[in-house]
Amino acid sequence: MTGQQQRAELQRRIWQIANDVRGSVDGWDFKQYVLGTLFYRFISENFSNYIEADDESIDYAALPDDIITPEVRDEAIKTKGYFIYPSQLFANIAKNAHRNDSLNTDLAQIFSDIENSANGYPSEKDIKGLFADFDTTSNRLGNTVKDKNARLSAVLKGVAELGFGDFSGNQIDLFGDAYEFLISNYAANAGKSGGEFFTPQHVSKLIAQLAMHGQSSVNKIYDPACGSGSLLLQAKKHFDAHIIEDGFFGQEINHTTYNLARMNMFLHNINYDKFDIKLGNTLTEPHFGDEKPFDAIVSNPPYSVRWIGSDDPTLINDDRFAPAGVLAPKSKADFAFVLHALNYLSAKGRAAIVCFPGIFYRGGAEKKIRQYLVDNNHVETVISLAPNLFFGTTIAVTILVLAKNKPDTHTQFIDASSLFKKETNTNTLTDEHIAKIMAVFDSKENIDHFAQTVPLETIVNNDYNLSVSSYVETEDTREKIDIKALNAELETTVAKITQLRSEIDAIVLEIEGEKQ
Repeated sequence: MTGQQQRAELQRRIWQIANDVRGSVDGWDFKQYVLGTLFYRFISENFSNYIEADDESIDYAALPDDIITPEVRDEAIKTKGYFIYPSQLFANIAKNAHRNDSLNTDLAQIFSDIENSANGYPSEKDIKGLFADFDTTSNRLGNTVKDKNARLSAVLKGVAELGFGDFSGNQIDLFGDAYEFLISNYAANAGKSGGEFFTPQHVSKLIAQLAMHGQSSVNKIYDPACGSGSLLLQAKKHFDAHIIEDGFFGQEINHTTYNLARMNMFLHNINYDKFDIKLGNTLTEPHFGDEKPFDAIVSNPPYSVRWIGSDDPTLINDDRFAPAGVLAPKSKADFAFVLHALNYLSAKGRAAIVCFPGIFYRGGAEKKIRQYLVDNNHVETVISLAPNLFFGTTIAVTILVLAKNKPDTHTQFIDASSLFKKETNTNTLTDEHIAKIMAVFDSKENIDHFAQTVPLETIVNNDYNLSVSSYVETEDTREKIDIKALNAELETTVAKITQLRSEIDAIVLEIEGEKQ
């Protein structure tokens, strides 16, 4: 089955599950049950594969629980980070779900057992709370136990019937594709709750390539506002895993999305010892201070959100913000995320950050921060993208690429606003569009109406404005008119009209003469 066929099958199956539970579970809340069940199936299959170790004589799902020795269990948890008994595997639960009168409580116990299996092990923090949002006893599933079980059974059945064979061998980004489909079909309910925590895969691909460009290896990759982890995982998807040496790091403020990000790591075969996702407010409670610097940083932070800013007088002395001498405005935290990323960036690394376009030309504190970034030669490239590329917003965002090892003091501006393919609900970037952007990013070539690299003095003289439109002239697509040719044509036309009038006058005179 091709990737396109798998994607179509996934969407068809999710839509069928949605119809089966429609009327009880809100469209956007419904995502927790679909994504949670996908995750449950994946880790069950992944764990079985680990135990079986390609030995066809072993069928872990068919084994009795009491055959498992404490030594086997201990070794499995040390390696995989968790343990699942044969009777708890997705396949065994899904097979009898429709006739299990205690399905909802059984699932709750299984999820609790999986999480608790990591207690006292190094993986405890990465496993704890993974299923917290998969509430099998919630009244959102129905008012009676029978209703809850019927809908849980429908979700289990739908995911069980996804015919991808081994989940780990599928051709698509299963979790990402499912998330995108859920967002696009429940956009009215999702709004910021959807798009804010998920960067579309085509944009993620561009950002990951920008951050990793030219680096044969990076120590680790970091996203300070990681959402569901889509940006981090594009880095893994685009580059061989071995060049990201120490793993994937991220912080997320929303508890539900934090859980999704951790699930997403497991779904992409990133073991617990190769990722570290933290919960909390990046701007006021930053993690990974001991881990920095990072060779690659990717981020799509929330646009123009409020933060405590100057109401906390200690922040101006924070290592992240002090060098700029000013804090981002309380009503617009955009540059606080930018300065945070810069502080965590290594001397050889790059940060690629999706930004609200207003921060590149507004005055006040934001201008002072731009001046700090430019004067200290940290701005490598500014890229304006097409509108309507993200879920929940139609604005045309801008990508800011930061670096600490620029070979000169020039800054590149790329106008990619015309590069998009129109889809039903949103625009997308194709691989060809991404390749075109990356080619000019690499060459720093000047191309009329597309890319310009300008010296520091030009930006200083332009009052530290970093808007792409200030440096890349928009192509005039209006039809060009040759005035000389137009005048000649008009003269010819007037002459013809004059001649025609003379001929008409002569005919009129002739007719009047005959009447006399």
